[in-house]
Amino acid sequence: MTTLQKGDKAPQFSGKDQDSNLHTLADYKGKKLVVFFYPKADTPGCTAEACDLRDNFERFKANNYELLGVSADSAKAQTKFKNKFDFPFPLLADEDKSVITAFGVWGPKKFMGREFDGIHRTTFVINEEGIIDEVILNVKTKEHAAQILK
Repeated sequence: MTTLQKGDKAPQFSGKDQDSNLHTLADYKGKKLVVFFYPKADTPGCTAEACDLRDNFERFKANNYELLGVSADSAKAQTKFKNKFDFPFPLLADEDKSVITAFGVWGPKKFMGREFDGIHRTTFVINEEGIIDEVILNVKTKEHAAQILK
């Protein structure tokens, strides 16, 4: 699990989204940034989480937040996911896991009695200065916006 905590400087990251646009931490200076990591595009939990964020997107914008989804899916899979559900925010296709590793959300998991390495569903709320304001480990996929905008 991640060792990053509230008050830590957010990792300097660089990753390409579904359209090959590069995103870095510096791009978001002066804005609050929600970086949400999810295991796999277009699966039930990830869809519920991203759709909840989409449905509350205007509330995020009104409070000076930008959103950035990240998984190890390909750009093609991220494009399909984004278009299918009309997400108004970019999805990083972090196939080399550089952003995932920088935030420390890759590691052993258990699912249906099986152990494997994967992405831990984790959200980081980063302030205008690049400092982590919150780390949400216990993501409620259907109520995630409420967890962030409380």
